[in-house]
Amino acid sequence: MTLDPKHLHHIQSFTNVKPPRILDRQLPLRKRYHSKPEAAWVYDHAKTVDAQAPANHPLHGHVVCGEGIPVDIPVSVHKAVGGESDFPCPGEILAAALASCLDTAIRMIANLKGIELSRLEVQVSLGADVRGALMTGDNVPVGFQTTHLKVELNTECENSKPHLNALIDAAERSCVILQTLRAPPTLEIERSFSVSSVGNVTSS
Repeated sequence: MTLDPKHLHHIQSFTNVKPPRILDRQLPLRKRYHSKPEAAWVYDHAKTVDAQAPANHPLHGHVVCGEGIPVDIPVSVHKAVGGESDFPCPGEILAAALASCLDTAIRMIANLKGIELSRLEVQVSLGADVRGALMTGDNVPVGFQTTHLKVELNTECENSKPHLNALIDAAERSCVILQTLRAPPTLEIERSFSVSSVGNVTSS
């Protein structure tokens, strides 16, 4: 699997030079957040759009995420609930969020600890009994019931297992997606409705 050339070029603009020291980038932020805790709040966003995947089409969707270089992701309903599974399904996007969050946490903490990684791969598997989503079967919950993560890494220097385990432990503690799944926040849904009729639109 290869990256989009324009995205790869942007990433290479960082990797083709000496890797930055994360501590140099984080120290000013830590000082700022210590004196102004309110500045530490960030909000990540994503939204679906229906311009190309019409709202009345039940099998596919389109989600956009990212602010600096937004990425368009075609979405498919999973074949286990009647979809096609031709594009990523929402569960796979969630798995991708968890894998990428832990991956980047490991990269940053390895940099902070002076551990040079030569290979890193994070695999995530989420398991769900889809009878819950289909509202069939007694007492079957809706949602994923199992989560399995596997981390494979190689280093350029000799590091004892305790040091590498400490690296992974620290990455787990600072991985926002992993910790969010372990302790979910309060979730609110705002609703907005409109009804189209000939000649006018009413909203509520």
